[in-house]
Amino acid sequence: MKIVLASPNYPQLRGNTITVQRISDNLTKLGIDTEIISTTDEDVIRCFPPADIVHGFHAYNFYQFLQQLDTKPAHYIVTMTGTDLNQDLFNPDRRTDVLTCLHESDAIHVFDKKAEDLLVKEVPWLTDKIFIMPQGNQPSFAGTSSFTKEPGSFLFFLPAGIRKVKNIPEAILMLHDLYLRNPQLRLWLIGPVLEEMENERVMALVKQHEDWIRYLGQVPHEDMGSIYQQADVVLNTSLSEGQPATILEAMGYALPVLASDIPGNSSIISDGETGFLYKTRIEFLDYAEKLMNNNKIRETIGHAAKAYVKQHHSSEREAETFLKVYQNILK
Repeated sequence: MKIVLASPNYPQLRGNTITVQRISDNLTKLGIDTEIISTTDEDVIRCFPPADIVHGFHAYNFYQFLQQLDTKPAHYIVTMTGTDLNQDLFNPDRRTDVLTCLHESDAIHVFDKKAEDLLVKEVPWLTDKIFIMPQGNQPSFAGTSSFTKEPGSFLFFLPAGIRKVKNIPEAILMLHDLYLRNPQLRLWLIGPVLEEMENERVMALVKQHEDWIRYLGQVPHEDMGSIYQQADVVLNTSLSEGQPATILEAMGYALPVLASDIPGNSSIISDGETGFLYKTRIEFLDYAEKLMNNNKIRETIGHAAKAYVKQHHSSEREAETFLKVYQNILK
């Protein structure tokens, strides 16, 4: 069996790339031939490589890509990754494309029950196509890093591509209030530049606060483990998420995560048990300060997070589930 995985912005280091590479690796272990292509390359291709099934990621981007092809794939499934479900589906200019993509698919993959409920409400006639499979987690190698945490500092780590939906400026502004009371606080930002206007805004803030913030650029995924091992708390301040791989990775390293209370994040984190979810600036600061000042809470949350990920986010089970879906389609 040959599967083509079609992801936006591959191989740029971001969530979808980590996801498709993990799935490809684990399908290969099951004896499946896989190939990954980007659906957002400037060099337009006119046909897919030969494949039994195409697996597209992000419904809107995938549908735009399909329109460029001379020949459409005979079978495809689509994974709803985040902004396609939470934003594009409700955007009047994009909704029709998303719905057409889903209608023409053989199966629709979502990460959790909340996503399924949302989709069923919007497209009840497609209910039979929808299936749930949580993101798998495959921790990055420890690797090496030229970045070293300052002795005696407390390190918040925000891994995210620089784009508006990731809400990075808000993270900086909120943490600045905490830094004024806790000068040992440090923030590391890692991720590719995805939107130039947002990058200008973020870099201006980084320069303004360069005494406690470092932007480390884009770090190879295999070296991310060394960053996680130095961090004290991992942040996610996104306005929209599917099921972020970075949160799962952090939890896999037994790190406490402080994240915005949005559906993609809350599908992973149980507030106060396996991490903290905030709705307001005040809640963010309360949780952040609690994590800074209480080693026991960090340790307890981190261990619970690691146990949860191990039990519920198996990358092997993820690949096995997809294989069964592919096989059922080909029957």
